[in-house]
Amino acid sequence: MSNLLGRYIAALFISLTHRAVFLILPSRKRKFLSMINNQLSQSTEVALRERVKELTCLYGISQIAGQLGISLEEILQRIVELIPPAWQYPGIAFARIILDGTSYTTHGFRDCRQKQTAEIIVDDVPRGAVELVYVEEKTPLDEGPFLKEERKLIDAVAGQVALIVERKQAEKDRTKLHDQLRHADRLATIGMLAAGVAHELNEPLGNILGFAQLAQKCPGIPAPAGQDIKKIETASLHARKIIRKLLVFARQSPPQKTKVNLNQVVEDSLYFFDFRCGKEDIELVRLLSPDLPEITADPMQLSQVLANLMTNALQSISETGKITVQTQFHDRNVYLIVEDTGTGMSADVLDKIFIPFFTTKDLGKGTGLGLPVVYGIVTSNGGSINVKSKPGCGSRFEIQLPAPGPEDTEESA
Repeated sequence: MSNLLGRYIAALFISLTHRAVFLILPSRKRKFLSMINNQLSQSTEVALRERVKELTCLYGISQIAGQLGISLEEILQRIVELIPPAWQYPGIAFARIILDGTSYTTHGFRDCRQKQTAEIIVDDVPRGAVELVYVEEKTPLDEGPFLKEERKLIDAVAGQVALIVERKQAEKDRTKLHDQLRHADRLATIGMLAAGVAHELNEPLGNILGFAQLAQKCPGIPAPAGQDIKKIETASLHARKIIRKLLVFARQSPPQKTKVNLNQVVEDSLYFFDFRCGKEDIELVRLLSPDLPEITADPMQLSQVLANLMTNALQSISETGKITVQTQFHDRNVYLIVEDTGTGMSADVLDKIFIPFFTTKDLGKGTGLGLPVVYGIVTSNGGSINVKSKPGCGSRFEIQLPAPGPEDTEESA
């Protein structure tokens, strides 16, 4: 923009110099120079007018880019409207901005032979282009029918668009990181609370369970009373199971790590689901990688992870469907993938699935601890979990666990 302003000032200086020289010349020469001066004045005025149009375009782009709370799509659409008026023939000029395959055009745009293009490059990667076309044929000038200043202008526009895209991407990354940190902080707080509640409930619950089991051994208990005591025992065992899940989520229950073959864990765990899948007309597919290395983890916890994911997958399939369980190995990581053809989840639900006690199931059909426990187990084993889901398109849970490198194997040997 500073170059355009410099050219504007230089042209203005030349115009004023011509007028000063004209006033001090003799009258005979004034007629001769008058014609030349008129031509120069017209040429200078045209040049100044073009420069003003260019500066107006760039200034308008900077104004749009500086507005808060405006989406990238709206910014690009408003920028593309500023481009045609900055060219020499605005009446027949139409513009288009292409970014990542999406086009933003002025009304009436169509591809034409006389076209000027500048590439949009973000972080050294081509992402699109800025285009301007004339829908009517014009005589050749510096670059086809375009001025050399217009080449500099369209390059400047493309550069400004690239900067805007970079800034918007940085804002998006910052927002995502902030959300992740807030989520992690919330999980940590709930984990501390869950651990405290679990410890406080453990002792009275143990007493209830113990007395219920002692009462069952008493002779002469009426049948109805015996059934009630049995229900107390069952409810106590269920509550203790929930407390164990809370402790796993809060990482108060340390994993018993050993060398584990994930394929063996999958086979052992799926054994209990084969019958249920067959009964409910759900196809269970195993795609287990044969060259899977051993990992260091708690086999019981991994079984619990798979059991929780399988239970969720089964509950998400209303009628017939398919559940695919995969294991993979690449980039020194072992992957456990559970994919289903169930109802899927919305983006809003997806953001909350690892929050303890959050559930979309009916009352009494879910505690909201299954996926938080999965999250707690995976992270305590040094892994991560990625979830993809859309309503009506099923869900895909991908768990990544680190595999020992060659140096780790040598040390353990």
